[in-house]
Amino acid sequence: MPELRSLAANSPSRRANWKALGLSQEDMLKPKIAVVNSSSELAICYAHLDGIARIVKEEIRKAGGIPFEVRTAAPSDFITGANKAGSYILAGRDIIANDIEVQVEAALLDGMICLTSCDKTPPGHLMAAARLNIPTILVIGGYQQAGQIDGEPVDVEDVWSGQIGERFGKKPKFPIADLAENAIMGPGVCAGMATANTMHSVVEALGMALPGHAPVRGNSPKMQENARAAARRIVEMVGEDLKPRSILTEGAFRNAIATVLAVSGSINAIKHLQATAIEAENGLDIFAMWEEMADVPVLSAVRPTGEVRIEQFEDAGGARAILKRLLPMIEGSALTCTGKTLAENLEGYEVEGPDVIRPLDNPIGPGPAIAILGGNFADTAVVRLGIRDGSRPEEFEGPARVFESSMECLQGIEDGVVKPGDVVIARNQGLKGGPAMGGSASLVLFALDAAGLAKTTAFVTDGQLSGLCLKGLTVAEVAPEAAIGGPIGLVQDGDIIRISVQNRSIDIDLTAEEMATRTGPGFRIPATGYLSTFRQDVQPMRTGGVLLPAKE
Repeated sequence: MPELRSLAANSPSRRANWKALGLSQEDMLKPKIAVVNSSSELAICYAHLDGIARIVKEEIRKAGGIPFEVRTAAPSDFITGANKAGSYILAGRDIIANDIEVQVEAALLDGMICLTSCDKTPPGHLMAAARLNIPTILVIGGYQQAGQIDGEPVDVEDVWSGQIGERFGKKPKFPIADLAENAIMGPGVCAGMATANTMHSVVEALGMALPGHAPVRGNSPKMQENARAAARRIVEMVGEDLKPRSILTEGAFRNAIATVLAVSGSINAIKHLQATAIEAENGLDIFAMWEEMADVPVLSAVRPTGEVRIEQFEDAGGARAILKRLLPMIEGSALTCTGKTLAENLEGYEVEGPDVIRPLDNPIGPGPAIAILGGNFADTAVVRLGIRDGSRPEEFEGPARVFESSMECLQGIEDGVVKPGDVVIARNQGLKGGPAMGGSASLVLFALDAAGLAKTTAFVTDGQLSGLCLKGLTVAEVAPEAAIGGPIGLVQDGDIIRISVQNRSIDIDLTAEEMATRTGPGFRIPATGYLSTFRQDVQPMRTGGVLLPAKE
């Protein structure tokens, strides 16, 4: 076993403090493992994690380690997104990484096991693992049980889309009050392939969770056994000195990108993977790699891409089955937290049935499910295409209809300002303008759909979108954003915008000289406290929006 980091700081005062916590002299020589817990009574996403933490700590002790439970922030879209137009959601990701550094690195602990749930804890945990580079494994927090009304499954997507649709005249399939009462029946993250389950699958594809652990029913016996297995494994990893930067290689990131594309996952995975790569200091350009892997087809159509439910996806093998299907075109030699390669982990594993997770020679649709655009309107922008069956446009040209916020955009839709053929633009939603990509751009998509405009307009924003969103032709995370003088901040009503998925382009019909004569509105949304600090320090989208100072 390598020399433990924690032994390097075994001063008498440290011993005195830990003796008061109940540690014996023998315990001082054992590996000290942080159990990173984001449990919160505010949100059902995290409500079960205290029980999982107890299981993990018990198993670590049995395996010969000493667990120390530490807490972090716990952002949840539907709860901590209530104020400041949701600005605290993405901003919370970096707080999680910093919380972990402040507690785990400062205490010179030997390893950590992270209980990862909801949208922003997986990337926060991955970023911290890459930054600290001590043996780390993630426990997948699981998804919530959806309910039923009249024998039909309903979940939180139905509530969200239903409440917006009702405002714009689209009758929900059940009364909103009934949907709210029945949509969530247990702890865990949103059902469906939204950002949380996308990132859970990413964690396994990267090799940072044990095989077969994503996704999983929240607080189920399977999830609890997964937690025990991960707890045993983290003690072994400390003994082996197996560190994240040995796992978070280019091959691992390619495997993660392929997984997101194969499940038509959330576009938010792009910035989270880029932020993790920045922390790992491996020099990877996730945006460029994404386009290099554009031939990965869609193999599973979990909601919102299709009608497959997340329970069916788990039962069909989940991320492990996707990786098995993809093995001929991904990096099987990538090392994982098991100490074995991905190919070794998958040896002997067979996918059960072709229906939910298709083989490569019989995909649901061609790739890419998500594409990166560029042009004179954006250096980078992201479009989620889902199943490319012709049901939504991929080429579009029309006049801009500009709104300074999502709320203004919603009002414009309601007032009939938005017309078929328009390119609807909601700006000032970016990393600095939001700040932290607040602004609820996702609401606009549901409004356009409810108003019958999703297929006859295009929607463009410098904001981010919920992983639950997949409607019409939508271009998000446009960079540079409006707040720093990007073209999206200079566009005016009537300017012609051209979008071409085939050409991977988004352009405005203006010359550089014409653009230079214009000025944008600048910041529109005030920010104080931490959000003001975030606005000041956040780096461009090409970094994944990390809070790092510029290189000296």
